[in-house]
Amino acid sequence: MTAPTGERVRAVRIRSRSALARIAHLVAVLLLVTLAATALTDLMPGSPGATILGPGATDAQIAEFDQAHGYDQSLLPRYIGWLGNALTGDLGTSIQSNQPVAEVLMQRLPVTLELTVLALLLSLLIAVPAAVYGASRANGWFDRAMSATASAFLSIPVFVVGVVLVYALAVATRWFPVAGWAPLSDGLGENLRYVFVPVLALALGEFPAFYRLLRGDVISTLREDFVRTATVRGLPRRYILLRHVLRPSSFSLITVAAVAFGRLLAGSIVVESLFALPGLGSLALQSIPAKDVPMIQGIVVLVAVTYVLINALVDLAYTFLDPRTRR
Repeated sequence: MTAPTGERVRAVRIRSRSALARIAHLVAVLLLVTLAATALTDLMPGSPGATILGPGATDAQIAEFDQAHGYDQSLLPRYIGWLGNALTGDLGTSIQSNQPVAEVLMQRLPVTLELTVLALLLSLLIAVPAAVYGASRANGWFDRAMSATASAFLSIPVFVVGVVLVYALAVATRWFPVAGWAPLSDGLGENLRYVFVPVLALALGEFPAFYRLLRGDVISTLREDFVRTATVRGLPRRYILLRHVLRPSSFSLITVAAVAFGRLLAGSIVVESLFALPGLGSLALQSIPAKDVPMIQGIVVLVAVTYVLINALVDLAYTFLDPRTRR
């Protein structure tokens, strides 16, 4: 009984050290990202106050502005002060609207988050079954048709797809609204009517990469000995694909999907502008010309933290997909 107990203790220690190492890495990345976001103002030529207020501001106005926002301090004291406030939920005040940055972000985040999650789910819903079916019948008519479709959508910009969908589904048929937004408080059906076309535009831009990646991994997995053994044993083809092939073929897909989530969260500016959606993308588009540094900094930090947390969840997903990674 002693040997197995000792092995279990060593295993627990190894897992604890691994968990602590991941947490330390996560904290270090977050600190570096937030430090880089705070240093954005140091990239401005001259005084941040002079750049933000414009050439019409007097020296006294610039000095007062820099002092009020902490721009008269060096990077490290300014970052420490910002970090202390951020830990309490205070990301500063918007220069453009004079509202708390955190409050504005929380108002805009649900729109972009819903758009991102639905687009990612729809793209995976299209790509995963198509990739598994196409790979199981490689070079068949379905595989060739889907590969050609994926290549076509891969070469078309998202805004072009959005314009075509607006004309086909909103202008010509009037099935969906051309632009605008309906919150969930107006009802789920009304909300989905407004969000469907932009979600479809984003999903059609993401699914080609998912399809091609998963198709290649599934084809490689189908050549493994354990798959051949399961086939010889007479197991149903669908069971083999779903139970033995899909899970070990999903490592690369999960990684790319996590990156896509962050990219959609940060890069939905074009789609949100095209469909007049009140999300983070349109907020960033308004804040950049206004030189609203606190708001831009808040958006950068929010997106960066999301990237880091999603990558941490991906690491946890690996241990679920393949128990060997727990060692």
